[in-house]
Amino acid sequence: MFTRSSGVLMHITSLPNSFGIGSFGQSAYHFVDFLVETKQTYWQILPLTTTSYGDSPYQSFSAVAGNTHLIDLDLLAQMGLLQEADYRTINFGDDPTQVNYERIFHTRRPILEIAVKNFVANETLRPDFENFAENNRTWLTDYAEFMAIKEHFGNQALQKWEDKQAIARVPEALEKYRAMLAAQIQYFKVTQYFFFQQWQALKNYANQKGIKIIGDMPIYVSADSVEVWTKPELFQLDAERNPLFVAGVPADQFSATGQLWGNPLYDWNEHKRQGYAWWIYRIAESFKIYDVLRIDHFKGFSDYWQVDGKADIAKYGSWQPGPGYELFETVKQQLGDLPIIAEDLGNIDDKAKKLLADCGYPGMKILQFGFEDTTGASFDNPHHCIPHCIAYTGTHDNDVINGWYDNLTTEQQQYVNDYTHRSADESVCQAVIRQLFATVSNTVIATMQDILDLPTRSRMNIPSTIGGNWQWRMQESDLTQDKKDFLTKITALYQRANEGKKQ
Repeated sequence: MFTRSSGVLMHITSLPNSFGIGSFGQSAYHFVDFLVETKQTYWQILPLTTTSYGDSPYQSFSAVAGNTHLIDLDLLAQMGLLQEADYRTINFGDDPTQVNYERIFHTRRPILEIAVKNFVANETLRPDFENFAENNRTWLTDYAEFMAIKEHFGNQALQKWEDKQAIARVPEALEKYRAMLAAQIQYFKVTQYFFFQQWQALKNYANQKGIKIIGDMPIYVSADSVEVWTKPELFQLDAERNPLFVAGVPADQFSATGQLWGNPLYDWNEHKRQGYAWWIYRIAESFKIYDVLRIDHFKGFSDYWQVDGKADIAKYGSWQPGPGYELFETVKQQLGDLPIIAEDLGNIDDKAKKLLADCGYPGMKILQFGFEDTTGASFDNPHHCIPHCIAYTGTHDNDVINGWYDNLTTEQQQYVNDYTHRSADESVCQAVIRQLFATVSNTVIATMQDILDLPTRSRMNIPSTIGGNWQWRMQESDLTQDKKDFLTKITALYQRANEGKKQ
């Protein structure tokens, strides 16, 4: 399923443009062209779902609906739904290297409302929208109603809505809000149409060029989500949909008090009783928009860390058994063999290793982790890579190579230099990426910040922190010809070159 190949990790939000946040427009197509030019096979991105608290794509209002910040305004103008004057003079942010999410949240909405108004008035576009709405009826209306009611209550989290009948989905209350908020509900439906129309066009372009998209599926959903609202039986909740227990991980290399994610935990007995139908549906929906699916926190399917819903830190919790292989056996029976990557980082015990082996999915290796152990014993060290794995320099949760290297001890830095045979005129980014591409791992993924040799301020996320994350944006001037040449050279040298075969 995974042949010798390589790719680049960069989220859509990090693409350059003049709209304050990366989008599905021209720069995304140029990025595909860059991947083709440098003989890559994969473009790995973060979840495309909506962002909420802390701007994280791993805390979404929906497991399916798309992040409307990624809708490209120029493409809407090409459809005749906007005039350039509607958005060209808007200040979307003062720093082109950083996303200002608060500014984006307030400035994009009026522009999208103009596009929606013009769309609704255009009779010729309606059949395609109605076809989209019918094909996505399993989630679209619920999502649009959830967002409209949420907005009506000042964007408060579901559990804090003033109308308890709305929280409980009492039919009379829902009918009232459907009538009252009809225009807002339509707005959320039409903007989802914009999102998926633009994304599918971009993905089709990539696929036609021989580039496959690796998407990312968080294991959990947010407490403030349409799933918790419409399917409370699938989660461990009280009567008002407050989580009884929440997700996280115990103390680790990222945090001495553990990571408190705050997502409601699943009621796995109920999922089993329903034949894991929601998981089959969720994975099937994911493969409508991705070619390969990375499942985040795979450990949580063998055992998961359970923390009291009222706790302030994740340190005090307990391991509870997950669904194990039965879930993925059911998925395979229903959907067949799928190209899935298991994010098997962190506290991986024998039970988690057995689940990975039973599923047959490739796991992940992180060279940064491997190089921190100067004894060479780490299983993330290049000489412990195996063909059936996906190897990375780092993930979105790691510091970029330059920042990571600067924080190593002198002994660790020397180990990196010696191991990679780093030459005097070679940057540490080049040395580590070259070592990555030289491994026996069938698939290797380099982060774009490391390809560009950027400093630590380009880091995407610091786990267990809120604010200041998910903001980095690439500049067109960052991608110089010498960086393209380096990537092309090592891709060919280590026999990872994609010769442009279409899927």
